[in-house]
Amino acid sequence: MSSALFTSDAVATTLERVRAATPLVHNITNIVAANSTANALLALGASPAMVDAEEEVEAFAAMAAALVVNIGTITAPQAAAIARATKAARRAGTPWILDPVAVGALAFRARIALDSLADAPRAIRGNASEIIALAHLRDGHAEPPPSGRGVDSLKTAEQALDAAGRLARATGACVVVSGATDHITDGARIATVANGHPMMTRVTALGCTATALAGACLAVEPDAMAACAHAMVLIGLAGERAAREAAGPGSLQVRLLDALYQLDRDTVTQEARIAILAP
Repeated sequence: MSSALFTSDAVATTLERVRAATPLVHNITNIVAANSTANALLALGASPAMVDAEEEVEAFAAMAAALVVNIGTITAPQAAAIARATKAARRAGTPWILDPVAVGALAFRARIALDSLADAPRAIRGNASEIIALAHLRDGHAEPPPSGRGVDSLKTAEQALDAAGRLARATGACVVVSGATDHITDGARIATVANGHPMMTRVTALGCTATALAGACLAVEPDAMAACAHAMVLIGLAGERAAREAAGPGSLQVRLLDALYQLDRDTVTQEARIAILAP
């Protein structure tokens, strides 16, 4: 894996590729995140589609440039749709990313997340507690460790690195652990992204939005670890720039969309804080 993929210039190139390709990103997501996700993808330059009917997802996942699966408000019909979509994506070679929201909190969503891993996600993104819980369950433990409270993490990204590495090696997926500094690993190497702003934690669905942007980047960048790192830079940069003039979380949310739309090569190359660490 070339370290040249983990530079501000590489992030800027991915941004330009997204805007040139306008990739169709198929989202099966939660009701809290759907609007924010769709608008963020549009602002970045991708084309979102929110398709979760069981009767439609197989055909759509096969034609999309990427699939995003988010279990935040999972229901039985949506779970059935996810199973069909991830299998169709695997057959078609469509890259897909899993967001295992609150996976350690309830058994039903844990089963859905675990079952979906058999369909070879290219990437998994969650907070530290979610990644620790999913790795623990994937290791064969019946119950996840007590490391979260619903969608809130009680651990830091650094504390989840061992679990993230195990999960990456077991699934073949790139694993992203969101935090004050994001950590991205393929099980052998680790990249870090230090962009972002604390106020982002006061706006719902920005983690889900990061996952969706990673889907857009996966559509144009074949290296999953690089694609995910680039997505974390882009949303982190947008959050930083939005926070400079935001009065609070409400205006941050609106300004973040504007900031995504306004990102350009000069901004990214000057302000991205991305690094790759040796094994």
